[in-house]
This record gives sequence, structure tokens and C-alpha cells, in this order.
Amino acid sequence: MKKTGNKWKIAVVAVVAAVTIGFVAPGDRDFEISKNLDIYHTLFRELSIYYVDEIDAGDLVKKSIDEMLKTLDPYTVFIPESDIEDFRFMTTGQYGGIGAYIHNKGKYVEISEPILDAPAAIAGIKAGDIIKEIDGRDIADMKSDDVSEMLKGEPKSKVTLTVETPFTGQIRKVDIIRQKIKVKSVPYYGMVADGIGYIRLNNFTENCSQEVKEALLNLKKNNQIKGIVFDLRGNPGGLLNEAVSISNIFVDKGSEIVSTKGKVKMWNKTYYATSDPLDTSTPLAVLVNSGSASASEIVSGVIQDLDRGIIVGTRSYGKGLVQTTRDLSYSTKLKLTTAKYYIPSGRCIQALDYSHRNEDGSVGKVPDSLITKFQTRAGRDVYDGGGVLPDVKVEPEVMSNIAYSLYSKNLIFDYATLYAQKHQSISEPEKFRITDDDYTDFTNFLADKSCDYTLESEKIITDLEKAVKLEKHDKSIDDELELLRKKLAHNKEDDLQQQRAEISYLLQEEIVSRYYYQEGRAKAQLQMDSTLAKAISALNNPDEYHRLLSPQKGDNQKEK
Repeated sequence: MKKTGNKWKIAVVAVVAAVTIGFVAPGDRDFEISKNLDIYHTLFRELSIYYVDEIDAGDLVKKSIDEMLKTLDPYTVFIPESDIEDFRFMTTGQYGGIGAYIHNKGKYVEISEPILDAPAAIAGIKAGDIIKEIDGRDIADMKSDDVSEMLKGEPKSKVTLTVETPFTGQIRKVDIIRQKIKVKSVPYYGMVADGIGYIRLNNFTENCSQEVKEALLNLKKNNQIKGIVFDLRGNPGGLLNEAVSISNIFVDKGSEIVSTKGKVKMWNKTYYATSDPLDTSTPLAVLVNSGSASASEIVSGVIQDLDRGIIVGTRSYGKGLVQTTRDLSYSTKLKLTTAKYYIPSGRCIQALDYSHRNEDGSVGKVPDSLITKFQTRAGRDVYDGGGVLPDVKVEPEVMSNIAYSLYSKNLIFDYATLYAQKHQSISEPEKFRITDDDYTDFTNFLADKSCDYTLESEKIITDLEKAVKLEKHDKSIDDELELLRKKLAHNKEDDLQQQRAEISYLLQEEIVSRYYYQEGRAKAQLQMDSTLAKAISALNNPDEYHRLLSPQKGDNQKEK
């Protein structure tokens, strides 16, 4: 048995002992902490000396920390030194690299989307290109996360990629000079209807409020604006101070935006709008969905609580927790939940109760009996404990089985790659449409590819057949089930025609992104957007808009 070196043992003992000593103090709570840290230290010492195989100290400690933190909530996480760059990117939107998104495909990774004007795009890298080697190293069977780390590096450093062009099989070497990449928080803004401006915000990173301000100023400078749509759908949140600054764009100086309350009273704080706003009167519609979380819910909740605008879409995620990052030893960090936040009406929109877990470790939603009614500034009823509920509810669109299969198996993506190889250019994103010939070409492309799927009714029949066999029913029931299966059986060719509109929309979006990048994709996505259409309709109808912002009789806001 190979024992671990003395240097490693001394380091681990010193670190754990130092932490343990730091906790020794009078009182039962401090004794429990000290006792259990000492148990952990002695356990780790015995493992390192006597376990049959050599152990990886860093990996074992990381796993034990991760499992411990999982018992708290999903947002309290340990950040090792190796992940610090990813953490910085999440808060700043900046990193050193080639500027391209990737995903695994077979043994290798594929470029899913290069960023406009970033080094990869400038070097001729296209969506669909397959990376085979990085600086001469074969990356077969490597995870995309590991490949991503290899592609990152100091600005002005060179990386050489060996790339295969799909469908042609051509192999080429591409030298790329890494640069500082700043991913835009506002990927697109523009006019979406007569007098209706639109701004999409993807995340709350550093200075995103400045991007929103510039977008709004440019829209107002170049257009007669009678309504604004602010799209926060799918926005997972980010920096609290940016949420405050963005809210300040639309509400009066001095307005309370959000307050945080936690165990450490000295950290409790109330945030106010400290600057002069840009616009407090133009009708405003904020779009949210189940992917709108945290800072997105602060902004949409503030707009709702202060009756500054209407919320359109589906119930938001329901994350009312605040995280603080604390520095640990050896350049590591701990991001931990330290408080809950409360928007101007006094409500907290946290939907899940992580502090009281079920016996199996799962968590439940805040029960209806504990949900409390609050009121907006104008006296409208709003509720805590379940995200931000929209003023204009839009039924979520469900993707058909065949469309989901085509999308999840990257067949939409692959066809867009082939299409871009055959067509040097296309019309503007707003005008581009899939023609009859294009759709026929797509169905021919699918002829030798697997995109099968199982309908929900087919799954139910399968379950019934199993139950019938277990219960030993008469064979005639088997025959009837088989007859029903045949009647309900789907036909791929028929489904391709029945769901042509939906599939064409997905194709348009993906193909447009090959020529016009992220901005083009955003424009294409808006062409058949029912939530956006509802928002535009409300903004174009002043009577309806003002009715939505006025107190209503009955309990209209609460979802049963």
C-alpha cells in the first residue's frame, strides 16, 4: 500500500485543526461544531493513512463538501479554485477565450453558436464545426466542460484547433488568438410593432443596467414610443445591485425597491431608487415565465407592486433567496444563502421551502395555508410564496412530440448546418421563411435518420398491457388493446405535415442564427410569439391597460 506523503498530511491536518481551534468556545452550539470538525479531521486522517488504495484528497473533500451543502439549498455552493473563472463569468459576463458555445456530439464537441465579431467567428469557425484537436491534443471522449476550459485562456494567447466541416468531412487547422469576451446581457432591442419598443435582457451581470438604459434611450431617440416590452423570460437572475438599478430606470427616485432580511441582522438592508429615472410614464409590459428567477423576479415584482406596468406570461420561478460570496482559504469561495428578499408590497416570492425537508430529503412548495395576501400601491391583491403571478396570463406553449424529438436529437440543428453550406445568404431575419421546397428538402434529409418518439397514449397502452398480463385477463382484452394501439399509432410522415408550422418556426430560428448570430435568432423567435402578441395588444389598448392596473373585485390574482 502506498501511503500519502507527509507534506500532504501536514497540510490537511493544519488546515482542519486551524478551523477546529477557531470554533472552540463556550456554549453547546460551539462545542458541537468543534466536536464534529474534530471527528471529520480524525476520520480523514485514518482514511489517508490506512485506506487500501491511495485517495485523491482534493476530490474526496470536494465531494464531501458538495454533499453537505446539498442538504441546505441548491444555491449554497462551494467554488474551488479551478471554477473561479466560471464564477467570474457568471457575475461579469466576461472571460478570456475564443467566443463560441459548444456541446458534445458523439466522441467530440461541436460548435453550437459562435459569437458575432469574436475570435472564433473572425477565424471562420461556423456553427456545426466539429473540434477534433486542441493544440495537437486529441479531445475524443472529453466532456464539453473540460474542452471549454482548454479553449479559455489569457487574452492575446494563441490556440490551434483541428476542425472537421460536417457533411463534407474536410479537416482544417485554425489558429485563433484569444481575446477578452464580453457576452451582451441585452442581445436584442428594437421595434416590434407600431410605437412598441422591445428590450430583451438575458442575465443580470455587471453593467447590464447600463445596456438596458442605452437600449431604451436609443429606442426613444429614433422612434415615437407609446409602449415598452421588457422581456425577462428565461432570465435566471444575477446581481442584486443590477436589479435595483434596472428597476430605478422605470420608477421614481426614492422608491423602495427591495429589502433583504437574514440571520445576521447587520447585513439586513433596504435598497432604494437613488437616481433620476429614465421613464416613469410610458406604458410598460414585463414578460416572465417559469425560467424568470431571482433578480428577474425582483424587477418584475417591483414593477407590479408599484403599479408601474403589467406582467405578462406565466408564473415566475419563485426564488426569493439572496446569496453572498465569502472568501475561503487557498483561493476558494463559498456562495451561501444569507437572506430572503422582500419587494415593496412586503411579500417574499420564495416558492420552495428548503428549511423544512420531507423525510426523503425532498422539498415542498409553500402550502396555501401559509400564503399571505398583500397589496400593491394602488390596492391590487398580490400574494407571496409562489413567484410573481402575471396580470395577463398566457398558457405555456407545449412542443409537439415530433418537434421535440427533432429538436432534442439535434436534427433541426444539423439541417441548419447543411442549409448554410448550400446557401450563401438569406433575407433579413424578420422576412426569412421556410419555403415548400425547403420543407421538402428537410423531410428528405430526415429519411434515413431516427427521430421516433412515443406518444403518451402509447405509453398508457403499454402499461395496460403489462397489467393485463399480470392479472391474467382474457386474451380478447389483449386483442382489443392491440387494435387500439394501431388506431392511435403515429405516423412520422403525417406528423411532419400536421406540425409543419411549428417545425418550420424552429427551422427558421436556427437557420437565421447561422447568418445573423444571436441578434438574428432573437428577431426570428419573436415572429410567432403569443406572449409578445398579448403584451402588444394590452399596450395598444389604453382602457385595458389601465383596467389591469386598477384594483378589481374578487380574487383575480391568486392562482388556485
